[in-house]
Amino acid sequence: MAQNEWWKGAVIYQIYPRSFQDTTGDGIGDLNGIINRLDYIKSLGVDAVWISPFFKSPMKDFGYDISDYRDIDPMFGSIGDFDKLIEQAHQRDIKIIIDQVLSHTSNEHPWFVESRIDKFNNKADWYVWADAKPDGSPPNNWLSIFGGVAWQWEPRRCQYYLHNFLTEQPDLNFHNPEVRKAVLDNVKFWLDKGVDGFRLDAINFCFHDKELRDNPAKPKELRQGRGFSEDNPYAFQYHYYNNTQPENLAFMAEIRSLLDQYPGTVSLGEISSEDSLQTMAEYTSGGDKLHMGYSFELLTDDYSAQYIRETVSRLEAVMTEGWPCWAFSNHDVQRVASRWSKDGKSVDPKQVKMLTALLGSLRGSVCMYQGEELGLGEAEVAFEDLQDPYGITFWPNFKGRDGCRTPMPWASDQQNAGFTDGAPWLPVYKAHASKCVKSQEQDTSSTLSQYKSFLAWRVTRPELLTGEIEFIATHEPVLGFYRILNEKKLLCLFNLSEQTVEFEVEQYNYISIKDVAHQTREQAAGKVTLPGYGCFFASI
Repeated sequence: MAQNEWWKGAVIYQIYPRSFQDTTGDGIGDLNGIINRLDYIKSLGVDAVWISPFFKSPMKDFGYDISDYRDIDPMFGSIGDFDKLIEQAHQRDIKIIIDQVLSHTSNEHPWFVESRIDKFNNKADWYVWADAKPDGSPPNNWLSIFGGVAWQWEPRRCQYYLHNFLTEQPDLNFHNPEVRKAVLDNVKFWLDKGVDGFRLDAINFCFHDKELRDNPAKPKELRQGRGFSEDNPYAFQYHYYNNTQPENLAFMAEIRSLLDQYPGTVSLGEISSEDSLQTMAEYTSGGDKLHMGYSFELLTDDYSAQYIRETVSRLEAVMTEGWPCWAFSNHDVQRVASRWSKDGKSVDPKQVKMLTALLGSLRGSVCMYQGEELGLGEAEVAFEDLQDPYGITFWPNFKGRDGCRTPMPWASDQQNAGFTDGAPWLPVYKAHASKCVKSQEQDTSSTLSQYKSFLAWRVTRPELLTGEIEFIATHEPVLGFYRILNEKKLLCLFNLSEQTVEFEVEQYNYISIKDVAHQTREQAAGKVTLPGYGCFFASI
């Protein structure tokens, strides 16, 4: 594999900086906190970290509403701190990937402040503006992900502006070439700083339908998705016109052309469309667009061998040129240790260990969210402690994203589990304290120790890094597939239940991996016994 393709098969560790490590006592994690924990990150065996936004922002959506793309918000530190972070990470051979939120800005960004004044200023066409209908209502029926209409009236211009997310997150007009140039100039700023790549937030939302056509209604039985249950009107529509427009493919090529000037850098697009797998394939096709794409298909509630097999297989069928990236958790969804547990709440360490091995065995690169290595479940956050506007709006039917964003527990014998000396921005969840880093590092059978052991073993198996994947016909609860590279074949079996199961296999050479999901050597000829939440690897 070429050195510039380090990202193929890489494990990317996602850091939500607000909740990782605070060094100032203000209760909010910062860049110096990440620097102080780089040795820990290195010990995990990951290849790169993806850091969620730390740019200057009013923090209406906790950094995904950017008011200055080229400056660090003071709560996170300074440009100098970021330079130090790059230097210190690279000394440890850790790549740095940062979020870029290109489709929209904060309403406090200077571009929008100027654009909203009137219809004739230099930035007048930099955002998506439209006249009201004759009755004064919004230009069409588009809806915001965070609830309600996606249009906000601006009395200065006597027009509506589009916001696919919060009202405070106006959408840029990517049909304007000046906007695309300005956005790419901001990306170039961070490339010149030495970053190794970008996770591109909501990248399929950059372009909108020029004709502003209404989205068609979606049948009630099809209204589902990440937080888009029947209580969120966003689920009532097919979102054919407010995102994922054909013009966006050319912009993906512009991004790639810029990154190609910086060998070894990578782009990872977050994609959420009506057919996210097809869009992933399109956005990574031809070798001239994004390097990787990932969607929310495995961030759902559906936990079955059939669903995982069908989802991955469908992507494999359409993504014939690009490279996938898979995740089971991130900062926007309930933690997988709870979400896929037998009752949706409790956490079984055996299952967590198996899921780490499963995720790391799928074809593609891997994003693992902070705390996943500890087996953290979803935190319970009282309504009065909520910070997420999404959760506040839809409480109690949907409790928002704060439950997966609570502070990282470092040491149970320290104040706030070692996260901060001050009052944390979200409460430290008591049930997480016993799963802290300090105690798990001292336990060779812990979830953390297994995580490290598996990742250390994984890099010794080229089949798992870049090999093809071929699924085996299995019955629930067994998921099985081969990873194949240069005629070498690795069998991977996973028991998704807590019950012991048996599985018939061809002749194999058993591979021993220390403490990975309770493997056992004692197998009958041609038959594998998988304990509850067990996994099995063998050379065929």
